[in-house]
Amino acid sequence: MPTKATSSQQFQGIFQAFGLFWRLDEVNWTPGKGKRRHFRLLGRRGSNLPKLKVADFRNQQGIYILYGNLGPHYVGLTRKQNLGKRLKDHLSDQHKNQWDRFSWFTFAKVLKSRDETGLQKIAEKPSVKALNPDKGIRDIEALLIKAMAVKNVQQMKFVQAKEWKQIKIDEAHKYLQKVA
Repeated sequence: MPTKATSSQQFQGIFQAFGLFWRLDEVNWTPGKGKRRHFRLLGRRGSNLPKLKVADFRNQQGIYILYGNLGPHYVGLTRKQNLGKRLKDHLSDQHKNQWDRFSWFTFAKVLKSRDETGLQKIAEKPSVKALNPDKGIRDIEALLIKAMAVKNVQQMKFVQAKEWKQIKIDEAHKYLQKVA
């Protein structure tokens, strides 16, 4: 569940975290019943403690892109629903069977603190009073370059967003044990 951002957290860029070309078939969309009845969009930074960080991006808001065999298929923005709900909806709507990968870009900052399960806490979506246009434009350019896998001469980087690698189905237990 998102945690309130503290006043010391300054809004710098538009995006705070992103995942590139995650595979649809590496998400357990129907995990069954019990305490883990909800699927998760698990991402990681690092591979081993103490630098390993694991987070669930299912409840986040942001922009996502669905990819099929011919490249980008659909671009969406989460507003009232979260990223996980929107992606899961696309498994059975008019986009069904037309995508097999997705990239996502979220607005909330991944915090340094962990929850009781060892996952990184994620702040609530920040409210933006003013945005530095240069930083906003930089983040938009970085999103387009990364989402389209364009090889620009100068690879633009996000102001502060960090990339999270997808945790595949057969890796989930290993990484969750490390952070628990």
